[in-house]
Amino acid sequence: MSEALRQPTGDDMREAEISLNGTAAVCACEGVLYLPDSGLMAVSDLHLEKGAAFARRGLLLPPYDTAATLARLQLAIARYRPKTILSLGDSFHDRKGSAHMPAPYRDALTAMQQGRDWIWIEGNHDPEAPVGVAGAYYSEFHTETLVFRHEPSRNPTPGEVAGHYHPVARVVRRGKGVRRACFATDGNRLLMPAFGSTTGGLLLDHPAIRPLFDTARLAAHLIGDERIYSIPYSRLQA
Repeated sequence: MSEALRQPTGDDMREAEISLNGTAAVCACEGVLYLPDSGLMAVSDLHLEKGAAFARRGLLLPPYDTAATLARLQLAIARYRPKTILSLGDSFHDRKGSAHMPAPYRDALTAMQQGRDWIWIEGNHDPEAPVGVAGAYYSEFHTETLVFRHEPSRNPTPGEVAGHYHPVARVVRRGKGVRRACFATDGNRLLMPAFGSTTGGLLLDHPAIRPLFDTARLAAHLIGDERIYSIPYSRLQA
C-alpha cells in the first residue's frame, strides 16, 4: 500500500481502535465492528441466499455465497467471542431467503447463535423478521452512546452506525489503484462495510455517502487481506 496508509504493527495489525461518539470500538480486518465494553459484535449486509434469490428470478450466480459468508462469520465469532451479535440489516437478500435457506446453512447459523444474544435489524432487502432462526428483530437498536440502523439518516445523528451503502475506498499502490471495502467514520457516525461474499460497493465520494460525514475528520479503515489500513479521506483517490 502507499505511504499514505497507516502501517500497523504487532497485535494491532488486524484492528483499528476508534472512539465513536465516546464509545470505544474496534474496526476489525474480519469486516466486523466490535465493542469491547459491552461485548457486542456488529456485522452488516450479509445478503445471505443472494444466489438463490437471483435464481428465483432466472439469473444464475455461483451458489456458494451463503456458505462462504457463514464460514467467514464463524471465524470472526471465534476471534472475538461476542456476548451479542447484531446483524445490521440486509441479512438476507430477499424476503424469502430465511424461509428457503437450506438445512445445512440453517444449522450452521443456529450453532453460531448458541450461548449469545442475536439481534436482527430491519433492512430494505429484508423488511420482515427472518423465519426459522432465533433472534430479536428491531428497526433500530441503541446501546452505549450508539444507535444501530440499516439506512443512515440524512441529518447528522451522533453515534449512528449504519450499513446499506457498502462503502469502499480507493488508494494507489505502486502506481495502480486498489479498491477495498472499508469502515468510514468521522468519529461521530460510522458506515459499515458489507460482509456478504458477493456484494459490490460505493466509493466514499459518492453523492449518497459524502454528505453523511464531516470530510475534514473522515477516515477510511480499509480491509486488507491481513490488516486494516487507516487513511484520511483527503488522501484517498477518486
